[in-house]
Amino acid sequence: MTVKRTIGWMLVALLVGMGFSGSAQLPVTVLDIDPGVGLLGAGGAGLSIPRGAETLYYNPAALSQLPGISFSSFYASYLGVANYSAFALSFPNFGVAALLFNSGGIQGYDADGTQTDTLAFANTGFMFGAGLTPSDLPFLPNLGFDFALGARVKGLTATIGEVTGAGFSVDLGFWSEFPGTRFGSISVSDIGLAVTVVNMFGAITYDTVQESFAMDIQVGFSALFMETLRAAVDLRLGGSTHFGLAYSPMPTFEVRAGLIARGGISITAGLGVNVEGFLIDYAFVTHSLAATHRISLTLDFSALDLGSLSRSLRRLLP
Repeated sequence: MTVKRTIGWMLVALLVGMGFSGSAQLPVTVLDIDPGVGLLGAGGAGLSIPRGAETLYYNPAALSQLPGISFSSFYASYLGVANYSAFALSFPNFGVAALLFNSGGIQGYDADGTQTDTLAFANTGFMFGAGLTPSDLPFLPNLGFDFALGARVKGLTATIGEVTGAGFSVDLGFWSEFPGTRFGSISVSDIGLAVTVVNMFGAITYDTVQESFAMDIQVGFSALFMETLRAAVDLRLGGSTHFGLAYSPMPTFEVRAGLIARGGISITAGLGVNVEGFLIDYAFVTHSLAATHRISLTLDFSALDLGSLSRSLRRLLP
């Protein structure tokens, strides 16, 4: 039995129900599952949209646009046999996240494709990212347009039966925003452009077998129409296209819909409610085997006055 062939068969069989289209010749991990909830409801087209702690999942450069602290968590169950959860914490310019995926009863195969014992599978991914603009580095000259650069380091541990593995990869990101404009009575603002290079280098090693992560170049574009409707599209050279719409009739409520084209078409939909910095997001995604549901809770501390809080605490302390 070869470790590579066994890993490939097991994970492709498991992740095909999540809409992932991959090859048994490449490592398939928790890092390949569409992340987050809020942006996933709008097709997962989030490369050019700074949005709280979920920004780290899509583009580290956009972390430079976050106004304050944000914490987000979500949970999802796949086909009743696998559990997926994530936690992300972001600050202006920085973010960290943990992704956890586990399942039992996964059918194993040997090198000839013959079934072996069922095995347990677990993945834990870690992310750290940072994004900076020229204004964050005063020694850089003013180039006359808004942009940011970022980097993200991803670590991964994996357990498949008695086999364990670990690895890492590095991503780079670019984000820019352009001035708004008008087409007659229609206003267009928040025009964003983003480019990321995913898995620029890195690999995962299972015992003596090492596999490089698949490199991908991704381009995203988004715009806000009439201050209420955001449209976004992400093109990924790895073989997928993401398109999404988000309509916000009021600042505290948003309705989302989108499409993911990746070896087939997945339809997404979602809702978001913001109550005084407590955000509840829901996402629905169709897959070839079954639809999945996700719900997340985000705590947005962007409006929190840390200075005022500190002064109040000092007055209360003896």
